Amino acid sequence: MNRIKVVNEVADLVPFLRAVSTNVKMSVFKEVSEDWRTGKEIADKYGDEGKSSLKLLEKMKLVETRWQPLEEDPGSAPEKAYHTYYASFSINASCPVIEISDVLAVAMMSEKEFKKNEKEIYESVGSDGKFVGDIAEELNLTPTMLKSLIKRSAKLEYRGHRVERLEEE
Repeated sequence: MNRIKVVNEVADLVPFLRAVSTNVKMSVFKEVSEDWRTGKEIADKYGDEGKSSLKLLEKMKLVETRWQPLEEDPGSAPEKAYHTYYASFSINASCPVIEISDVLAVAMMSEKEFKKNEKEIYESVGSDGKFVGDIAEELNLTPTMLKSLIKRSAKLEYRGHRVERLEEE
């Protein structure tokens, strides 16, 4: 099936730009584009960065998953396998220049600076979640900047008008 991902909101560009921001991420994305790959195959080949790349791709809903038996041990428990969900992308978004600058700033932000921002948001959200507007006001962030940071994060997620922590696996 040829699925097309339609992007209408500029903050949704952040995960796509980050999905291929390193050589390992690009390689993992190419591998799961070509065929189904298990988490073990990716971890064996790319280590922890490969595993975190899969987690990010799954959070961004760029991969689909299925359970399949291990080839070397058919009687063992099945393992999660990954494959790209979309065959192509259609990007149709317009926004004020200031908003696109927020999006690109987050996409290009150093890992150190991003982790600092992510930690502040994570602590602000707490275990119960928090409304987006309250977080933006508390941390003095524009709504677009906040949304872009959350889209980049593997620890946070939008649920309606709230931001919540993702469960650790």
